[in-house]
Amino acid sequence: MSRSKKIFLGAVILFFILLAYASYDISSRTTFPGSKPQLKERLKKEFLKVDTVRSDTIQAPD
Repeated sequence: MSRSKKIFLGAVILFFILLAYASYDISSRTTFPGSKPQLKERLKKEFLKVDTVRSDTIQAPD
């Protein structure tokens, strides 16, 4: 095998190792979409909280 073929083969192997590492890293940082509640449920839970203030604290001028 010529020297250029060995260099190319080494580069290909290194590329696949880096690709596998990047794939593993990305997959370990994300969660399966089915494990989260649906978007509507998450929005309701986060943004439609019950207001704890029962009345306006600023009095309107008489």
